Amino acid sequence: MDTGFTPLETERLLLRRLVPADREQAVAIQSDPRTYDFNRGAPDEAESVAKFESWLKDWEELGICYVAVIEREPESFVGLGGLQLREFGGEKILNLYYRFLPEVWGRGYATETSRAVIAWADEHLPQYPVQISVFIRNEPSLRVAQRLGFSTYSESFYAGSLTRHFRRD
Repeated sequence: MDTGFTPLETERLLLRRLVPADREQAVAIQSDPRTYDFNRGAPDEAESVAKFESWLKDWEELGICYVAVIEREPESFVGLGGLQLREFGGEKILNLYYRFLPEVWGRGYATETSRAVIAWADEHLPQYPVQISVFIRNEPSLRVAQRLGFSTYSESFYAGSLTRHFRRD
């Protein structure tokens, strides 16, 4: 599927397709226990590498997946974010995701990244609803969903924790 994805620019960030050269930085973020404060434990390095490889495969096969989040000034890789085509409750959805270096938390990058990729999806993949799934103990991500104008769609248990799923009205 050709989605026509091209890099997105926000006021402070560049959002571009993940490439093999991003592996080391992406795996470091994914396997850092600090980035899993509100979620179940961080995956180990091998699991993080496998996840990264699956994201590259999605880019090749589907033309969409998570992006590298690059801070423009100074230029540096600060996180991952974006949308992945997944199935939820028998329906194809775009799962909104982000994970950042702890050093950049509190700067609003999750909201900024999310707004950009959602606007892109509204234009290029409007047939799929965008969904955010958040463990209810993850108050910062619950606030991001609220800032984005999402409301509760459903709740379920995942990995032993109550998870709230959000969509736009």
